[in-house]
Amino acid sequence: MLDDANYTPRLKSVYRDQIRPALKEEFGYKNDMQIPRLDKIVLNMGVGEAVKDTKKVRQAAEELSLIAGQKAVITHAKKSIAGFRVREEMPLGCKVTLRGARMYEFLDRLITIALPRVRDFRGVKGTSFDGRGNFAMGLKEHIVFPEINFDKVDEVLGMDIIIATTAKTDAEAKALLKHLNMPFNS
Repeated sequence: MLDDANYTPRLKSVYRDQIRPALKEEFGYKNDMQIPRLDKIVLNMGVGEAVKDTKKVRQAAEELSLIAGQKAVITHAKKSIAGFRVREEMPLGCKVTLRGARMYEFLDRLITIALPRVRDFRGVKGTSFDGRGNFAMGLKEHIVFPEINFDKVDEVLGMDIIIATTAKTDAEAKALLKHLNMPFNS
């Protein structure tokens, strides 16, 4: 479905039809290219247990691939650290970078399905911006995504989600994410 040339994700059409004009009016942009938009979403899983068992990294990469809808890349250690029993080139985690239609589909699933399934969820921190319009958040359990079969999961893993935007300031990025229905707690 994502490979179909005529397919447009629901969130992308909402952005194009409603959010862009609202942001243009709110911030008084003169040019349409000044309006902030999503650039990419990076999903990252660090697997601490990988030091003892490298099969856990492969399992995490398969599960991250299911969540993202595209193949995850296994990340390796750059340096050896004796205190952590880590050797150079040892697999330690996995990551995926989403762009285009897959990015909008993932964000839609994150906001409408996964975040409401988080236990004791009170919204995401509104202060998790980096100063350049990018937002980072973490999930303690990757099993909140419907693609993961809870019965087949050996170990519950956490994941980092970084949403990169073209916004110049945190205020612009927060306004963009608020319009996309990101549930901020502040």
